Amino acid sequence: MSAHESLETELKFDVDAATAPPDLAGLVPGGGADAPVHHELVATYLDTAGHDLATRKITLRRRTGGTDAGWHLKRPGETAIKGVTARRELQVSFDEAPADGPVPGVIMDAITAIVRDRELIPVATITNERTVTVVRDADGASLAEFCADQVLAHAQQSGRTSEWAEWEFELTGGGRSLLKQARTLLRQAGARPASSESKLARALGTEPHTHRPVRLRPGSTGLDLVVHALAGHRDALLTIDPQVRLGTEDAVHQLRVTTRKLRSVLTSYPQVLAPEPAATVIAELTELAGLASAARDLEVQVEINTELLAGEHAPDELRRVLIDDEQRRQERALRSLQFALTTRRYLSLLDAVDELIGDPQSGPDAQRPAEKVARDGVDHARTRLHKAERKLRKLEPWSPDWVQQVHRIRKRAKTVRYTAESAAPVGGKRARRAAREASQIQKHLGLFQDTVVNRERIAQIAASTTLSAESQFVLGRLDAREEARGRAAVDAYLKARR
Repeated sequence: MSAHESLETELKFDVDAATAPPDLAGLVPGGGADAPVHHELVATYLDTAGHDLATRKITLRRRTGGTDAGWHLKRPGETAIKGVTARRELQVSFDEAPADGPVPGVIMDAITAIVRDRELIPVATITNERTVTVVRDADGASLAEFCADQVLAHAQQSGRTSEWAEWEFELTGGGRSLLKQARTLLRQAGARPASSESKLARALGTEPHTHRPVRLRPGSTGLDLVVHALAGHRDALLTIDPQVRLGTEDAVHQLRVTTRKLRSVLTSYPQVLAPEPAATVIAELTELAGLASAARDLEVQVEINTELLAGEHAPDELRRVLIDDEQRRQERALRSLQFALTTRRYLSLLDAVDELIGDPQSGPDAQRPAEKVARDGVDHARTRLHKAERKLRKLEPWSPDWVQQVHRIRKRAKTVRYTAESAAPVGGKRARRAAREASQIQKHLGLFQDTVVNRERIAQIAASTTLSAESQFVLGRLDAREEARGRAAVDAYLKARR
């Protein structure tokens, strides 16, 4: 199924119904404006009964009429133009997904983590008598569209009917200066700042409760600290989820990191929440992180092998084994992860995280000052890291036990980093310094671990496949290069720790 996504950047105004639009032809020197074109648009907005989409400033509609009839999903987007509404709009035409059919899969992928298995129902029907004027430059290229709307809305749940007029000025090729000029011109013509961010919110008669990040304030408790950290990582997971489903670059890596951060918050402050619900979530997060790791590790391995072979005159059979075959393994691992995101088990995990945030069961440290809980969590993580480093010094360098201990140090450094990052809002410079220190360890030993994994795979391939002598020779060269890269990474770690 094909879909089109664009960034919608527009000015939005309330206006009296009888107010005449200004002449837009003079907005662009040497340019002009087309004759107005009239459209009748009828849109049905879908959401859950609890308005889960509207809560996150997301709207889903199926709309007839105009030049873009079809399914539209609008989500908040980023923009460099201050004070201007910017939204990402995903569109699927009715040719691809009929209006009387289910919500298109590509749109469901983008919202499943939010709506989960809750039913999508019609929440409002909006009829819009729209007059569109296209603003063009001197060469005839479209720069913006001005829409004068006469709106009639009906909210299904409340039975409320309302009418209003509004103007929209949306960029199609113009920039910041055009928006500034348009704002001035339209305000002079009688336009007022919009009273609502969306037609849906106005149709419902009230702005739905908007999701806002949990904030820490002076006097916050350990429970506040944990809930704040969990909420931030939960929101990041909901953002990353659709990207993983679409196979977006780096999405698997971000999912794995976010999952581990969620788990780290729960394990770093074990006395803040009641142990039983936290333990269940930790176990599920561990399973999800494992699936993400399987896909991500292979992704990294393919990248490394591609770079290694770029400097070698390797036989085609070796390139197939090291790149093509590994890519197929990575694709299978990615499909397994993507399937996991469709299961009731995964959606139950999201529900459980929401419950920990919205209705947490307190543990013995819940009411301790957040600063003390944060300090103890970071100190405990750093103590375990230093203990692992002291043990490393007692082992024979480069022995199997020594290599395994280096891997343990890396994991404990990761715990320090994630714990310190969660503690930073109340832990100040001390927590930020611990996070930076741990990040350096993680960077160096992460590179080393990549070489360990890749060398193990090279050894497996050398032993289990029938390769020519030339390919075996190249494999040996690659192994030597990986060994040297690994030793350099460990040397950088040891130097930094000295």
